[in-house]
Amino acid sequence: MKQKYIDWPTFIGAFILLLLVTVPLIIFPDEGKEFVSIANTFVTTNFGVLYLAMGLIIFSFLIFVAFSKNGHVKLGEEGEKPEFNTLSWAAMLFAAGIGSSILYWSVIEWVYYFQGPPFGVEAETNEAIQWATAYGIFHWGPIAWAIYTLPALPIAYFFYVRKRPVLKVSEAVRPVLGNWVDGPIGNLIDILFMFGLLGGAGTTLALGTPMIAEGVHLLTGIPVTLFMQAVIMIVCTTIFAISAYSGLRKGIKLLSDINLWLALFILAFVLILGPTRFIVETTFNSLGILLDNFFKMSTWVEPFGNLGGFTESGFPEGWTVFYWAWWLVYAPFVGLFVARISRGRTIREMVLGTMVYGTLGCVLFFGILGNFGLYMQLTGSFDAIAFMDQNGPAATIIAIINQLPFSNLIVLVFTILAVIFLATTFDSSSYILASVVQKEVEGEPIRWNRLFWAFSLCIMPLVLLFLGGLGTLQTASIIGGFPLIFIMFLLAWSFMRASNRDITKSDDYESPTIYIKRWRRRKKRSSLEVLEDKDQGRNKDE
Repeated sequence: MKQKYIDWPTFIGAFILLLLVTVPLIIFPDEGKEFVSIANTFVTTNFGVLYLAMGLIIFSFLIFVAFSKNGHVKLGEEGEKPEFNTLSWAAMLFAAGIGSSILYWSVIEWVYYFQGPPFGVEAETNEAIQWATAYGIFHWGPIAWAIYTLPALPIAYFFYVRKRPVLKVSEAVRPVLGNWVDGPIGNLIDILFMFGLLGGAGTTLALGTPMIAEGVHLLTGIPVTLFMQAVIMIVCTTIFAISAYSGLRKGIKLLSDINLWLALFILAFVLILGPTRFIVETTFNSLGILLDNFFKMSTWVEPFGNLGGFTESGFPEGWTVFYWAWWLVYAPFVGLFVARISRGRTIREMVLGTMVYGTLGCVLFFGILGNFGLYMQLTGSFDAIAFMDQNGPAATIIAIINQLPFSNLIVLVFTILAVIFLATTFDSSSYILASVVQKEVEGEPIRWNRLFWAFSLCIMPLVLLFLGGLGTLQTASIIGGFPLIFIMFLLAWSFMRASNRDITKSDDYESPTIYIKRWRRRKKRSSLEVLEDKDQGRNKDE
């Protein structure tokens, strides 16, 4: 029976925790929203510097690992080729890590920074424009992808080098916590990760569904209602459930490849038929601002507050700290997924590939789609700010895309892309959730298990959609994900401890993979010799 592979304490614990959070939000929506808001303010205000320090430390650590002796370790057998080609690999990790949220924020995030810029800059000025074009790339750039990449290190190492058939966050910290991970502590680590992912998934649906609904409305004239959004959510769920059920190669890889080519088409179309020179120059300028102010942006926490006549803007807590907390909630999931699809690559390839391809993809989206919207605003062709004040962000995104030539066609492609982006994120999520609640993963998680988590990802957000509690669930997941800060440091420690130990025991001409294989053969041989000695001893006695 395949049910014996299920880790029932983790399986049931994650589902119960989600119910314990969402049911009170359903019964007491106003009180629950207020409580979660107060808790979120407390965490981001008092521990904001911890989040920012975590991001900078993880980024520096991964750069060190990539160019150290640990970076040469092969994830798999020596000479083994990567399981997926580079294009499909990059497409899968990008689609899993970003989802339809990139379509949402890349188009309009500049509006928020333009109206509420950082560092005390006056709103809607030339200086505010500079920061508005750069901060989106910063928030979705190297530090974000570094946070995503860290959990992949120990998970991939144990799965492909030490051959542990377990895809769990708790298993990845075994070198530090030892056998403690086999009990309640290990279950708690995995449950916290799953709760964060389930709550974070609610945010992705909360952002993606209204945007898709607005696209459908513009194309068909059907008014946007809760019922329409529910239908869209169910359709998306069906797509990613089929994809997750089909498996990694037939479902997830196929959707990710389609997603990649549609995204490239949209970006190329806007770049070529839009204000090409403005887009290229503004993106190039934004990268310069980012490089010049990277550490300033990474460490800004407004320590003076309202003291001495200073005015506190709340920008770091509202944006940078919030984003780092959001990436943190998703990090174990993306790390698990990146680890799973990185067989045949070295640690260096996995680390640098994830950070570079992920950042490059976000630069293209923010640089092309975001700067197109900004160009419309600055030239007076379309007042995105006024439109958003009246109609909300989702309608504004579709309205900006509608300014392009062949608008109906592009809005249609954009809407389809949003659906597939949503599906690729969720089929990856359900695949990993199923992996975490299994004691062993032989090839792929059990199909019914993948299907169960595919629909579980939708049920709670669907209920909360009608109650207006999706944002509250997402905020609650970020608060619940606070302990993951410390788990991230445990993951880094575990990887270094395990890989350094294996590298030290192997000689200069032998990789840890070969050393571990040779060590297993010796161990197996010694076990056989013990059995033979026992048999010989029994024969002598007889």
